[in-house]
Amino acid sequence: MSKFRRTLRQTFTVIRRDFTATVFTPTFLLFLLAPLIFLTFSVAGGIGASQITDSSADKLRMVVIAPPAQSATIQQVDRQLRTLFPKRGDEAPPPLVIVAPDANPAAQARGMFDADAFEAAAVLHGPLDKPEILYAARGWGEAQYLAQIAEQTLRVQRAGLGPAPLSTPTRTAVTREQASFSGKGQVASAGVFGIFFLTLFLSGQAVGTMAEERSNKVIEVLAAAVPLESVFFGKLIAMFAVAVLFLAFWATLIVNGAKLLPEGAMRLFADAAPAVGPVAFPLLFVGYFTMAYMLLGAMFLSLGAQTNTQRELQMLSLPITFFQMGMFGLALAGTATPGSWVAFIAEAFPFSSPFAMIGRAGNSSAIWPHLVALAWQALWVAITVTVGARLFRRGVLKSGNPPFWKRRRAAIDTTVN
Repeated sequence: MSKFRRTLRQTFTVIRRDFTATVFTPTFLLFLLAPLIFLTFSVAGGIGASQITDSSADKLRMVVIAPPAQSATIQQVDRQLRTLFPKRGDEAPPPLVIVAPDANPAAQARGMFDADAFEAAAVLHGPLDKPEILYAARGWGEAQYLAQIAEQTLRVQRAGLGPAPLSTPTRTAVTREQASFSGKGQVASAGVFGIFFLTLFLSGQAVGTMAEERSNKVIEVLAAAVPLESVFFGKLIAMFAVAVLFLAFWATLIVNGAKLLPEGAMRLFADAAPAVGPVAFPLLFVGYFTMAYMLLGAMFLSLGAQTNTQRELQMLSLPITFFQMGMFGLALAGTATPGSWVAFIAEAFPFSSPFAMIGRAGNSSAIWPHLVALAWQALWVAITVTVGARLFRRGVLKSGNPPFWKRRRAAIDTTVN
């Protein structure tokens, strides 16, 4: 048997061992469902926070102190102005309350902020040509709205047109034939975040696995039976196979779950489409995820071989996590400004290139830059894996110079002759 075939066979042995030890365990099911558990707690927290916000927003009111003769015109103007705002959302102004003035409208307006029945955001009183508007700490927008209420009501009264509308518009919804610019940007940002989340979430297994096998001396047994290069490549590919299984599981759930959504729900994503097309984008996503995982996984695996304790592991893995978050921020900045120098740097730098290029796939329809980027990233994957394998050997066998954080300075001879 040739040396290459022997090495390949030993590598597949390590792959089968690590993949089986990871997948065929009860804890792997928890790992597979971890995003669902995280999403459940996030939704529960979001629902609780939204209920608190909605309960306070339900009592929010705008108040106009005006005589009954102006009430019909003010209400009609309010209905017309509300058509400029979405039906749902925080941008829509709160309901309007019209109150008849008493003997002291100024004191009456000030007293509205102390009412128990509702929470006043802004109160208008006085003549419409010189209205007085009082507003609370976060009621500047409502104060602007009441100013327009007074302006438009006064225009209607002076024109003598009455509160009825003068035109009846016809509204026709139009479906885009191509994705909009904002839709492309949404897909690009989602692709960047997806690769970042998956690589950061999945590649961390390599560190934990390596530290566990260092502590129980399993790695020494493997090193005695199999060349360390085969151990390194086997562990890296096995962890990548677990990541692919995780990705395939959730991709299947998402694709089949989308078919169960109502027909109207899919219209919300009509404008969100990648520029390269619905077929090329998933393929590029898998390709860039592979490159990003290999780069980060090789770094984590070689890092885990250098540590002896969990404390050392935490101290060394934290800077890499911060570095990865910096690459994520750089890629997002490049995705938000396609064609800029920031985008060029993010696409050229090897460790941010997978994130930035999936963002480019969402914004630009050109295919040839992705072929160049994948070749460039594959070169750096080979460099990272080669360097990582050598660091892995040095960390396991303790051969060669020790890592820089473990080097000790030679003691200085201070004896006096």
